Amino acid sequence: MTTLTTEVIGAGAPIGAARAAMIMVHGRGASARSILELAGAFDARDVAYIAPEAQSGSWYPYSFMSPISRNEPYLTNALQTLSGVVEDLEREGVPSERIVLLGFSQGACLALEFAARNARRFGGVIALSGGLIGPEGTPRNYPGSLAGTPVFLGCSDVDSHIPLARVHESTDVLRKLGGDVTEKIYPGMGHTIVQDEVDHVKKILSGIRAPESRT
Repeated sequence: MTTLTTEVIGAGAPIGAARAAMIMVHGRGASARSILELAGAFDARDVAYIAPEAQSGSWYPYSFMSPISRNEPYLTNALQTLSGVVEDLEREGVPSERIVLLGFSQGACLALEFAARNARRFGGVIALSGGLIGPEGTPRNYPGSLAGTPVFLGCSDVDSHIPLARVHESTDVLRKLGGDVTEKIYPGMGHTIVQDEVDHVKKILSGIRAPESRT
């Protein structure tokens, strides 16, 4: 794949035979293989799961709340990586309406920022403990439209990495971009993933219809 990562790995159904494709974006200090382990919880064997891996285990060096310039050029490179994966999937016959973006922690921030900057109808956008990137007051005048894309944001109310206000702001921005957004705040959850979030992911995946068979 034409990306800027050290590795892009996959699991699940072959892309050519898959009902949908999910791009899974790992968090800081994790790996493509570690985020792919989550795919088994979704009970969707007809989905192709693709995970790019950040060099040195981090998509950008500083907090997602830092000035954007401080995280450059790493942030731009990371966004280009996701763009490359999406473009590769589209070249292989998977339209954006059947591509789901999912990330956890730093990966959730990156997935949301990519979706906002490249708004179109996706199969889904899922942010598990994340928010849009940039300090307070960052302009959010993104072009494009999510055109009804199902979006899920799940986060704790006491996450030490993700301010609750940023989750709410991200929800508002993505709704204004035309996303069908569900936000769930879990009291006392911490920085992790719970079964209710998995259930929301399964619901989004189940809503993607299989492509018409080619003859």
